[in-house]
Amino acid sequence: MSQGIDGEVNQPQEAVRPRAGQEPGPVDPEQWPDVARVPDAPLRARLSEALLNRVARRLGLGVELPDGPAVAGSPVLRLNQPQAFHRRVGAGGLIGFGEAYQAGDWDADDLAGVLTVLARSPQTLVPPGLQWLRRFYVAAQPKAERNTPDGARRNIQRHYDLSNELFALFLDRSMTYSSALFEEDGTAAPVASWEVLEAAQHRKIDQLLDLAGVGPGTRLLEIGSGWGELALRAARRGATVLTLTLSQEQRQLARAKLEQAGVADRVEVRLQDYRAVEGEFDAVVSVEMIEAVGERYWPAYFSTIDRVLAPGGRVAIQAITMAHDRMEATKDTYTWIHKYIFPGGIIPSVEAVERVTAEHTRLRLLDRRRFGPHYAETLRLWRERFDARRAEVAALGFDGVFRRMWELYLAYSEAGFRTGYLDVQQLLLARA
Repeated sequence: MSQGIDGEVNQPQEAVRPRAGQEPGPVDPEQWPDVARVPDAPLRARLSEALLNRVARRLGLGVELPDGPAVAGSPVLRLNQPQAFHRRVGAGGLIGFGEAYQAGDWDADDLAGVLTVLARSPQTLVPPGLQWLRRFYVAAQPKAERNTPDGARRNIQRHYDLSNELFALFLDRSMTYSSALFEEDGTAAPVASWEVLEAAQHRKIDQLLDLAGVGPGTRLLEIGSGWGELALRAARRGATVLTLTLSQEQRQLARAKLEQAGVADRVEVRLQDYRAVEGEFDAVVSVEMIEAVGERYWPAYFSTIDRVLAPGGRVAIQAITMAHDRMEATKDTYTWIHKYIFPGGIIPSVEAVERVTAEHTRLRLLDRRRFGPHYAETLRLWRERFDARRAEVAALGFDGVFRRMWELYLAYSEAGFRTGYLDVQQLLLARA
């Protein structure tokens, strides 16, 4: 046994009974130390149990125990190891909730459905009279995960350098890892299927390039290369592109793709922090990279763009956003997503972008286009593809805990967009 939260004793993970085909398997305590142990927190566990039952009844969520239903409702959250689940949640809040899923303490036939129910009113899950308990289990983000130049490189590599082969298993052929746009009207409920995903990704890229005014002769800077699809399509328009990444894996594949497409002479894929870029560019684009910048570095991010933008230039940024009040309430919180998926990140609000640009740059927001419902469908397609190819994920060497972690991440994100808690927008900025 080992020492845990608040000096409590941590106990080894018990055997679990997750649904067929979803078993996490043995939990490696060296790779997954906080998944392998269960906090010995009986008082907090009882509070977690009472809170879950209360929330489930209020929201119409079902809760099932190993010996039968505890709360009637649909969809159903199934507790395979109720004691372990409640001890984790009682001691660690939402981080414990996520680790309990990784360990197989709970499950759901409709995982995205359960998370969508919970995401509809996250600020009301804990009653006002118990909000003071947050200070016992909500941690601040570690200083080691701040996005200094060295920290940003480590944080990006933890996610994007996992394996190009892993991402290829659930992304479409374009290897585009951001929201697709299934129809021109981004506010409408999209008709999404795997067969149209690649075309929808190209529609999203083309709309962003149009917003930035990219065409023949454009000197384009892209901050955050992905796997090169945007740079490729910009080069085919006749632009000259410098695209920046901190991921060795992404750079390697992007360069090979550009070479194969015959546009490598017009695109440089550079392993470089955005803060170090020099030169002058007619347009700057960045797709879902600002979320990895970190609030304290937003001034540097936008100041860099302002510094390198040529007179009359345009900036088009695709960003995941949230309501300003929710951003302010959660911006200093260390979450399960930070711990296991995107260290050092924070999702901005549009108001925050306007404030930072007004205070630190000559840039002003001129236009924005929202298409949050399309991200929910993009994530659904990725999640279903990932689930269908679970055996191939395992063949790449990723264990059951990782596979459940990734499944939860995709479903968790889908729920955020499906409820409107999160949005995705293309923002057009230029100098006032």
